[in-house]
Amino acid sequence: MSDQRSWKCNQKNQTRLHFLWILFLCCFLLAIIAGCASEDKIFDTTAPSSPETGLPEAVYSIVPNAHSTMALAGSSKAGGFVPEPQAPYPGQYSPDYNTEEYDRIVDNPFLKALDNPVSTFSIDVDTASYSNLRRYLMEDYELPPKDVVRIEEMLNYFEYDYPDAVGDHPVNAQFALSPAPWNSEHLLFRVAIAAKKIPTDDLPASNLVFLIDSSGSMYDDNKLPLLKRSMRIMAEQLRPQDRVSIVAYAGSAGLVLESTPGNKKEKILAAFDSLEAGGSTAGGEGIQLAYRIARENFISGGNNRVILCTDGDFNVGVSSTSELERLIEDKRKDNIYLTVLGVGVGNYKDSRMETLADKGNGNYAYIDTLMEANKVLGKEIWGNLFAVAKDVKIQIEFNPSTVREYRLIGYENRLLAREDFNDDTKDAGEMGSGQTVTAFYELVPPQAAPTGIVSPDPLVFQNTNLVPSDDLAVFRLRYKEPDDGAEESKLVETRLNATTLIKPLAESDEDFRFATAVAEFGMLLRDSPYKGEASWSAVLERAQNSKGKDYEGYRAEFIRLVEMASIIANSDK
Repeated sequence: MSDQRSWKCNQKNQTRLHFLWILFLCCFLLAIIAGCASEDKIFDTTAPSSPETGLPEAVYSIVPNAHSTMALAGSSKAGGFVPEPQAPYPGQYSPDYNTEEYDRIVDNPFLKALDNPVSTFSIDVDTASYSNLRRYLMEDYELPPKDVVRIEEMLNYFEYDYPDAVGDHPVNAQFALSPAPWNSEHLLFRVAIAAKKIPTDDLPASNLVFLIDSSGSMYDDNKLPLLKRSMRIMAEQLRPQDRVSIVAYAGSAGLVLESTPGNKKEKILAAFDSLEAGGSTAGGEGIQLAYRIARENFISGGNNRVILCTDGDFNVGVSSTSELERLIEDKRKDNIYLTVLGVGVGNYKDSRMETLADKGNGNYAYIDTLMEANKVLGKEIWGNLFAVAKDVKIQIEFNPSTVREYRLIGYENRLLAREDFNDDTKDAGEMGSGQTVTAFYELVPPQAAPTGIVSPDPLVFQNTNLVPSDDLAVFRLRYKEPDDGAEESKLVETRLNATTLIKPLAESDEDFRFATAVAEFGMLLRDSPYKGEASWSAVLERAQNSKGKDYEGYRAEFIRLVEMASIIANSDK
């Protein structure tokens, strides 16, 4: 009995020991699971936000000592703004998470000159589309989305040797006509506008307010860090009479640098270098403050301009495109222009930035490399920043006797109603010192086959009577001289005859032939329904044969882009 009781006791002890081991293992496993869960929570973007950073508290907890070094100078003008510290942005945007936004573009169709004889549009000197599609081709090795491609911005990326404006008008128009390379039955009509070039020493003083997006989405190397390096290029162009202010915006907006003379380069660059990315994006608040600073430092008779540098991802306060558009339209009444410099990938808001530049009487460029920064902020800075003509509109009336149909290539989002041409309240594009604008119309002459346009029903109460004429068209241009914002437009009008303009393509000037290659390239990238017999090889050959002197190498780069696009397109078949 004693042995039996001893055996039972041992069994109980072993059972307790097993139970304790099982309990220990369970606790150990629970501890591991709890630890994993806490690690997962570090990257849980749904965690509560830190009141200091605007980032999830768990994210902030892993970088508690990495506050931004951005120090915004308090001033009476800025209301003594001092921001809360911002934590660095943990690289949210990746190639797998793309929220880039582009407005849809529908190629301009052919129109019957008998039914729609008048074409009206606003000029455009923006170049953002070209450098952006270059990024797709050369960095991502893929053809850009169709809506990235704006043919007018591709055309106007390049310099052309157009005659300078002389006489009473600050702009000059030239014309050319030749068979269309992609459709031998059609003609290609070029309108070339050149603005008067003013020597840098003769340009009025500039009041420049840089509005820098320093929010968390600007953390990547190709955003705020690229902008800071680009500003060193810009600073070298500043003159003592120029003045620079800097406004930054993240969770809220503040004055970083009060208006400073252009020869205080080290002070200006130190202010740019102090900026670090972190927090949300109060773009609307930043725009309001920047315009206030520009107005307070307004130079009468000078160049007063806000330069917005951003990826366009506004998310605090006034943030919708329509709200921002109204805000900019209201601010331009003070005769302060707006330039937009876009940067970055992944969350890039092209459609928003193009709209803001358009409504702000300014221009829009995309900076993807330091080389592009050198082009925009170095070589072409005064052309981009100093307007010699504003609200420039073009109107062409085609003669139905010599033009059966026509279509404007590009400028889809710059079209104006016929009556807008004479309406001085309607906004249009600006041209800077020495800038050029190129536009092409594809024409269908009467002897060519019609394109299949469906004709409307005939009018009951009106008849169309043609005035006998062999002329091709009447060209009209309206512009205002930049002044106090209440200027009346001036009219330039020219009657054009096809006989005096037309030349075989091979005898056309190099600029004409190169520009046709650019337009054809754009139609191929867009897979335009009007591309006819366009081909990569034809574009390449014509671009190579019309490269010209090409001192800056931009046309040689274009040839490489065509080669790359051809390789990508053929490899995707």
